[in-house]
Amino acid sequence: MLSVLQLGPYPPPHGGVQSNLVAIRNYLLRRGHRTGVINITRHKQPERDELYFPQGALATMRLLATLPYRIIHLHVGGTYPPRVMALSLICCWLPGRRAILTFHSGGFPSSPEGRAARKWSALGFVFRQFDHVIAVNAEIAAMMKDKYVVRADRVSTIRPDSFDPAAMSSELPAKLREFYKAHGPVLLTVGLLEPEYDLGLQIEAMADIRKRLPGAGLLIIGSGSLEAELRAKIAASPVAEHILLAGDVAHADTLRAIQQATALLRTTLYDGDAVSVREALWMGTPVIASDNGMRPEGVRLIPKENAAALKEEIYAVAAAGAGSERPEPRVFERGLEQVYAIYERLA
Repeated sequence: MLSVLQLGPYPPPHGGVQSNLVAIRNYLLRRGHRTGVINITRHKQPERDELYFPQGALATMRLLATLPYRIIHLHVGGTYPPRVMALSLICCWLPGRRAILTFHSGGFPSSPEGRAARKWSALGFVFRQFDHVIAVNAEIAAMMKDKYVVRADRVSTIRPDSFDPAAMSSELPAKLREFYKAHGPVLLTVGLLEPEYDLGLQIEAMADIRKRLPGAGLLIIGSGSLEAELRAKIAASPVAEHILLAGDVAHADTLRAIQQATALLRTTLYDGDAVSVREALWMGTPVIASDNGMRPEGVRLIPKENAAALKEEIYAVAAAGAGSERPEPRVFERGLEQVYAIYERLA
């Protein structure tokens, strides 16, 4: 029996890293293995069922030293600050353990830190301590091998492509359900309310979109530092009543919203391999996204900060989708099987 301890963000809130962590946990539990999670974010919950929510670094280190798991799997998204580097070394240097890293930051290779990557750097040293590194795209894998000089046999490219239709709610919450009833097409955005998601572009485009598609509505799911600013922008829009900033929504309900939307919008200035994009594609929901050089096949790509291209793609999706039926959601577990094979090899 495998024993795997994952470290990373445990939902809520939900995001790509959280979804992958939970998918791995559920995959192991279905196969009768022991698996736990140490949440390393500020979002705390009561501890239960081998889910741990330590308060601070010392409590986290105490758990790492005492919990009897053979494999430690660290999930990192975003940048790699010194505190995460220190946590990585602790995971790697614990006696009798094997350590795995999944680096979820799809856009990291093109960031200033990624472009400056080299073997004789602190990050290079940290990455080479892991028994295995999982990269979510080919660019990260190439950076690990070519710039940080991690051994090629210790690097795998595995997209976190797992979706379980059973995780989707049977119907939308009342507020969202009423919005869908009152609008068509419904354009949906799922993500953080942060500058890199260029949500102002979508809000500003809605006045023109409503002229061409009088029933159109824009639903934005997520929270972040720009919430007040975006609410003010929506209030100032001539079509404000047709734009709903819903805040955080339960993951099961978000999946149902994606499944029922006319299109998922992902307008970004900087982005990685977004899990919401893959969830939409698996459910047959069209995706219109800014081209970041790593979108999966099937996405309708538009240039960054291009309102005209966004509107034209929305019109095209609305025209093509009239009267069409969606395929049934599919289950993808290839990525989970690849992670499981790494666990077995290291164990």
